[in-house]
Amino acid sequence: MIKKNRLRLFQAFGVELEYMIVNRDTLEVMPIADKLFSKKGNVVVGEKNNGIISWSNELVMHVLELKTTRPEEDLNLLKEEFRNNIKEINERLLDYNAMLMPTAAHPLMDPVVEKKLWPYDSGEVYQRYDEVFNCSGHGWANLQSTHLNLPFYDDFEFARLHGAIRIILPLLPALAASSPFFDGQFSGVMDNRLIYYMKNQKRIPCITGKVIPERVYSETNYKRKIFDKISEKIASFNEDNILDPVWVNSRGAIARFDRGSIEIRVLDIQECPSADLAILSFIIGMIKLISEERYAGLQKIQQKNTIDLYRIFKQTVGFGRAAVINDSDYLGFFGLRGVEDSTVNDLLNHIFMELQEDYPGLILPWKNNIDILINQGSLSERIIKNVGTNPTKLELMSLYKTLSTCLIEDKMFIKCPG
Repeated sequence: MIKKNRLRLFQAFGVELEYMIVNRDTLEVMPIADKLFSKKGNVVVGEKNNGIISWSNELVMHVLELKTTRPEEDLNLLKEEFRNNIKEINERLLDYNAMLMPTAAHPLMDPVVEKKLWPYDSGEVYQRYDEVFNCSGHGWANLQSTHLNLPFYDDFEFARLHGAIRIILPLLPALAASSPFFDGQFSGVMDNRLIYYMKNQKRIPCITGKVIPERVYSETNYKRKIFDKISEKIASFNEDNILDPVWVNSRGAIARFDRGSIEIRVLDIQECPSADLAILSFIIGMIKLISEERYAGLQKIQQKNTIDLYRIFKQTVGFGRAAVINDSDYLGFFGLRGVEDSTVNDLLNHIFMELQEDYPGLILPWKNNIDILINQGSLSERIIKNVGTNPTKLELMSLYKTLSTCLIEDKMFIKCPG
């Protein structure tokens, strides 16, 4: 493992936020992301360095990703940076009567009809994905997410970080779900984006695995147990080696040994950057609590069965805060000793109190935002509270226009006006 210029655990963080581009009046998706990028010669280059925040494309022409140009130490400083970039992009999109729209899924999009792959740089990779997996469904063309990148220095730090991330992943849909509606209908679950995520690549199951990563705690073992298996299974589609198993890997948290980081990928994008950054701060606090062995030793943490964690994960995908955890060992990782079962809501409240006491500098700047997420529910819950489970098309359009205003104003959504 090359360790030159490597960051240490929790030294800095990379953040990626994906948004869709839609018509300001009709909310129809608009495949015009290329209009926001410059050309080199006659070729559009889907990467724009805009200072602390960079812009890039993601697979399809109606999605734009905003990401930290390099890892940043203080998430608080990013709030204004993301807000300024969103404002600049929306001003540019005015020329096309377009705007950015948040949430993890467009509630009315027909991806079969409206999908348009990015044809420029990396276009051949996206084309190959389309050939292998058929990217015309919601699982590819109608998904927006938030990614958190956490650094590690060596195998010792990787093992500690990977072990802690595996433990906290099952709770994240209860905080971050924002995709209750597809095709104008309530999906029946809080986080339908993750339902699609789990089955997107079922043609080659080892690419996603059980979403919760395997118990792997060194670069050598990760390569042998994950990358080599992916390489073997994609070989018949990859004679020209256009697909790299390192980034084909689609677990809920993926290791990037080339840059010394683990990327968490199970988070739905929220209605505004402050909501995303609040969730990320909460996640970092949970990972610190687990990795510092506050309530359980590292060996016990690392040996937690993947199937057990996956079972909890599926519950929070479906039911969010209302999911019940019947796993006393798991609850013990967060200090609930001798407790046989708990709702996710009660567990999150307990963790929130612990984190405020143990990591006030990390958590208190986002206390009001986290209060909303834990006590009023994920964005999916708040959306359903406002329009119910059988809204009309006009009601959905009105709501998602409101959410787009939340994005512009960087305000969390609680209740529709009136």
